[in-house]
Amino acid sequence: MSWLSWLFTPWSSSASFLLIVGLVGRQLGLRVGLQLVQTVTCSQWGTPSDQGLFQDGDVVIGGLFSLHYKPPATVNDFTQLPRYKPCTGLENLPLQYIYAMMFALEEINHSTTLLPGVKLGYHIRDSCALHPWAMQAALSLVGGDSASCNSAAQLGYSAGYGEGISERRGDQPLPLIIGGASSIAAKILCRILGPLSISYTSSCPCLSDRRQFPTFFRTMPSDTYQARAIAQLAIHSNWTWIGAVVANNDYGHMAVKIFQEETQGKDVCLAFVETLQREKIVSDARRAALTIQASTARVILIFTWYTDVRELFLQLAKINVTDRQFLASEAWSTSDDLLQNLVTSKVARGVLGVAIRSSPIPGFENYLRSLNPSRHPNDEFLREFWEKEFGCSPGAIPLSSYASSPSNHANRLLQKASLPPCSGTESLEGVQHPFTDTSQLRVAYNVYLAVYAAAHALHSLLSCPNRERPPDNNSSTCSSPKHIKPIELLQHLNNVNFTTPQGELLYFQGADIPAKYDLVNWQNTPEGSLKLVLIGQVDGFDLHLNESAIQWSTGSNQVPVSVCSESCPPGTRKANRKGEPLCCFDCIPCAEGEISNKTGSLHCDRCPSEFWSNVGQTACIPRQLDFLSFNETLGITLTTAAVSGVTVTTAVFVVFICYRQTPMVRANNSELSFLLLLSLKLCFLCSLVFIGRPSVWSCRFQQAAFGISFVLCVSCLQVKTIVVLAAFRSARPGAEALMKWFGPGQQRGSVCLFTCIQVIICIIWLSLSPPAPQADLDIPGLQVTLKCAMASVVGFSLVLGYIGLLACTCLLLAFLARKLPDNFNEAKLITFSMLIFCAVWVAFVPAYVSSPGKYAVAVEIFAILASSYGLLICIFAPKCFIILLRPEKNSKKHLMGR
Repeated sequence: MSWLSWLFTPWSSSASFLLIVGLVGRQLGLRVGLQLVQTVTCSQWGTPSDQGLFQDGDVVIGGLFSLHYKPPATVNDFTQLPRYKPCTGLENLPLQYIYAMMFALEEINHSTTLLPGVKLGYHIRDSCALHPWAMQAALSLVGGDSASCNSAAQLGYSAGYGEGISERRGDQPLPLIIGGASSIAAKILCRILGPLSISYTSSCPCLSDRRQFPTFFRTMPSDTYQARAIAQLAIHSNWTWIGAVVANNDYGHMAVKIFQEETQGKDVCLAFVETLQREKIVSDARRAALTIQASTARVILIFTWYTDVRELFLQLAKINVTDRQFLASEAWSTSDDLLQNLVTSKVARGVLGVAIRSSPIPGFENYLRSLNPSRHPNDEFLREFWEKEFGCSPGAIPLSSYASSPSNHANRLLQKASLPPCSGTESLEGVQHPFTDTSQLRVAYNVYLAVYAAAHALHSLLSCPNRERPPDNNSSTCSSPKHIKPIELLQHLNNVNFTTPQGELLYFQGADIPAKYDLVNWQNTPEGSLKLVLIGQVDGFDLHLNESAIQWSTGSNQVPVSVCSESCPPGTRKANRKGEPLCCFDCIPCAEGEISNKTGSLHCDRCPSEFWSNVGQTACIPRQLDFLSFNETLGITLTTAAVSGVTVTTAVFVVFICYRQTPMVRANNSELSFLLLLSLKLCFLCSLVFIGRPSVWSCRFQQAAFGISFVLCVSCLQVKTIVVLAAFRSARPGAEALMKWFGPGQQRGSVCLFTCIQVIICIIWLSLSPPAPQADLDIPGLQVTLKCAMASVVGFSLVLGYIGLLACTCLLLAFLARKLPDNFNEAKLITFSMLIFCAVWVAFVPAYVSSPGKYAVAVEIFAILASSYGLLICIFAPKCFIILLRPEKNSKKHLMGR
C-alpha cells in the first residue's frame, strides 16, 4: 500500500466506528447513540490543547511538541461527545524546542541564499506526550481547525493532502511536520495520516524501515546505536549482572532487546527488567525501587522518560538506596530537573549516560532572553511560561484565544484573577533558568537541524534547476510555494546534503542521519547538586571513552563491581548453577593435570603428557623424572641389603676356603658349592644395577645379569641335587657305574649347558627388542617415573619362565631326595631353599604388575634379594654353623653315621 493511500484509511474507520457506536446505542435504548450518529458531520474536532502558535508564510511548516506533561482526567460516561481537554504542567525544555524551531525559521527567512524570496511560516501544536492528543494535534495541522459541519469531508483530500482546504488559518497547506516527539506518536502519525515528517526525538529502530514508514525522517539517531554503546560500556567495565528499568513501550522494550543481542555471548545478564507506565508511575516506580533494593545488581540501566526517572529516584531516596550505578539513556541523561534536584542527588550521583550530541546555536540565547509577552501577545505558550516563572499575569488575553476556545478562555480568566498583573519590568535577561540555558543544546539542536533539512529540501524543490528541460521519469517537476505536494518534497528530502551554519555535514541515510552521541557523567558539585561532564563520544558503533574523567557512584575513580558471581580465578572453571542465569555460577578447581590460565575459564585444559599442572592449576610445567636412586631411603635400604648379602656371601666363601679340606665341605661337592656362592654373589650384585638413573645399556645389562645369575645359581643347585640322588642310587647293587655319568666334568658341563641356554635367550631378546629407558607418562602426578620399559614382554617372560622351569625341576628332585638316610642330607636344605625361591617369584609377578613407577623396580630388587638370601641361608647357614660352632660334627664318622 502506498503512503498516499494511508491518508484515506482513518476516515472510513472513524465513520464505521461512529456507526457501530450508534447501533449499539440504539440496541441499549440510549438516545445518545442516535444523537452521536446524527452529529457526525456537524461537530468540531477537539484538540488536546486549544493553544497553538501560528505565523503565516508562503510555506507553513507544522510542529508537534510535548509541551505539557500532566494529562487531563478523561471521563467516558457516554453522555456527551468525546472531547480532549487541555493538558497542564508546562515543561521548560520542550518550550525551548519550540523556540528553536521558530529561531531557525527566522534565520532562514533572513537568509539571502536559502529560500530567497520565500517566507516560511509555522503552525505549532502541543501533543501532551500522549498518543490520542498527538493524533488530534496532527489532525488540526493537516486537516485544519474548521468549525464547519463539513470537516470530515474536507479531510478526505488527495495526493497533496492540503489541496482544497480553505478553512485553515492562512489558507495554506502544510507540506511537512516537525515531530512527533516520541516513536509511538511518529508511528501512529505515519500509519494513519502519513504526513511527511521530520522527528527530532523519535528513536525507535523500527522507524528506519522505509517500506513501513516511507514519509518519515529524523534528526535523532536510532536507539540501536545508544543501546549498543551502553552494552559496549557494560562489557568494557566487566559488569555482568545488570538490572533494567524501562518504559513500558517500544522505546524501553526495544532497548532491552538490542542490549541483550549486543551482550549475547559476552557473559552479561539482566538481573531483572522492571517496566514503568506513565499512567501509574507512582506505583510502578515504588515497585521498581524495591526491586533495585533487593537485587544484588549494582549497575542499573534505565531507558525511560526523565519524568519517570524523577519519580523512581524519589522512591529510591525514600528507602535510602544510594549505592547504585545508573546507566542513562538519552531521554534523561541531560535532564536539568534531575541534576538540580537536591533530594535525589545522592541517588543519582555518578550517572553515566548516552546523550544526544550537543552543538551551539549562535544567537539563540539572546533570542530566548529577548522573548516577552508584550512583544508576542498571541503566544499562549510564552504567556503560560511567564505566569509560571514570574507569578503574575502578563496582560489581556487576546480575543483570538476566546474565539478558538471559550472554555479555555474561562479557565484563563480564573487563573488571571488569582495572579497579580505584571509590572512590565519582568525580563529573562540575566535570569538563570533551564529555559534560557543554551550551554548544551541537544534536542533543541535536533529541532534546529530538522528545520534546516526541511528548508534545504524546499529550496531544492522550489529552485527548479530543470525548468528549461521537459520533465521525465528521472527529474522532478517544479512546484510553487502555494502548490507543494508532499510526494515531490519527499524526493528532495531523500537527497538532502548540506552543511549547517555550525559547519556540520547533514544528509539522510534512509530515514536516519549518521549517529553521533555524547557520553556524559553526573559529578558532585560543592553546592550539593550535580553537574554534567562530557567524558566521551559515540560515533556510529565506535565508543571513545575518557575513563580518567569519570566519577563513579562510589564517589571515586574506582569502577564499581556488579556481578552475580565473582569471576573464577585462574586454576578454576565455571560451573553453572541449575535454574539460574549464566552469569551466576560456582568456581570449581581444575583437576590434577588440568589448568586454566585465565580468569573466567569455562573449562580446564589438560596438560600435554610431558607436562603436569602446578600447585595452583594455572600452568603446565615439565614433569620431573623420578627413578629409584641411591640417595632416597628406599634405594639406600635396598643397596644396604644387597651389599650385606654380598658381604655375607663373601664371608661364607672365605669360611669354605679355609675349611675346604674338612669333611663338611668336601662331602657337599666343594666345587659346586664355590660356584653356587659365586652365583649368589652375582645375584646380590645384579640388584644394584636396577638402582640409579636408567640408561640404554643399564636397561639391557640389568635384565641379562639378573637372568644369567639366577640360572647359574639354580643350575648349581639342580646339579647338586642330581649328584645326591646319583650317589645314593650308585650304592645299590648293580648301579656302581651310575656315578661315572655324574663326575666333576659332567657336573661342570651340566651347569654350563643350563646357563648357556639362558645366555642364548638373553642375546636373542636383547638383540631383537631390548628394554629401553622410558618415562611412564600414564601415571598421574608431577613426577614421572623413568624406567626400563619392556619392549617385548615375550622376551622377559622367557627369561623368567626358564628360571622358573629350572627352579621347579630342582624343587622336584630335591623333594624326592629329602628322606635319604644321612646325618646331613643336603637335599632337605635345597628343598627348603627352592620352596622359598618359588614362593618369592610367584608372589613377584602380581606385585610387579600392580606396583606403580619406581616401586615396580623396587619389587623386582626385593624379589632378587629375598630369593638370594633364601638360598644363602637355607643352604649355607647349617653348614657354617657346624663348621664354626660344632666342629666335632665336622668329621667323616659323623657324616657317614646313620
